[in-house]
Amino acid sequence: GPKANILVSGNEIRQFAKTMMEMMNITREDSTYKDDEYIVVFSRSINRLILNEAELILALAQEFQMRTVTVSLEDQSFASVVQVISRASMLVSMHGAQLIASLFLPRGAAVVELFPYAVNPDHYTPYKTLSSLPSKDLQYAAWRNTIIENTVTYPERPWDQGGISHLEKEEQDRILASKEVPRHLCCRNPEWLFRIYQDTLVDIPSFLATLRRTVQIKSNVKKAKLPSTVHPGRVREPKCQTSVQAANEAKLTVSWQIPWNLKYLKVREVKYEVWIQ
Repeated sequence: GPKANILVSGNEIRQFAKTMMEMMNITREDSTYKDDEYIVVFSRSINRLILNEAELILALAQEFQMRTVTVSLEDQSFASVVQVISRASMLVSMHGAQLIASLFLPRGAAVVELFPYAVNPDHYTPYKTLSSLPSKDLQYAAWRNTIIENTVTYPERPWDQGGISHLEKEEQDRILASKEVPRHLCCRNPEWLFRIYQDTLVDIPSFLATLRRTVQIKSNVKKAKLPSTVHPGRVREPKCQTSVQAANEAKLTVSWQIPWNLKYLKVREVKYEVWIQ
């Protein structure tokens, strides 16, 4: 990302999440914290660590006056993680594939994505894109470590875990001196791997300042009954006709009748997508 012309809405993602939860026999009412409002922090124990995780959890609990709990895909089943996230008011995590679990968050919740030193959040936006889909109704905030002393690197690790010792000395020095990973193709760029597999000491004041600017956690966000949304139905009588105009010219005509319920909806504008395959 950022990706243009996204042909999916938050409602479709929510329907997918609902189906997945049903397949895993999860209901939001089953949650251990069902009568509680809480924040979830994704914990990692192998790489991309939050070095001051306990301090971060305490800061979140104090700032929002909410219970703050951790989940881990290394220690828990995916279903149990989804169950906890499905009622959370906020999900905090280092950038990584585990953030796809944010699609199970309830409406109004916040996604807070942490980025290690030299990794620009504007260049890696799949979870921002997901949170920002129309009707997904999630808040999003990105925090970036800008203090080089607050990062721990691992140049001696294997290349696929961010190691750079296999590179020429000149290239290693360049990567170590770089303050931002340049744009690159996914996903074997050695500078990107080196930086994304860093461990990070989160600077609590700048982290909380980011949240105060971007996130509004309202009380009882999960318990509030949101008004139901009515959407246009299918178009009626769709037709696709071709006709030959001349030896080297043809015409394609697509037509349809408006959805039956459109005249009952209070909308300013209706857009139709026509796919030609």
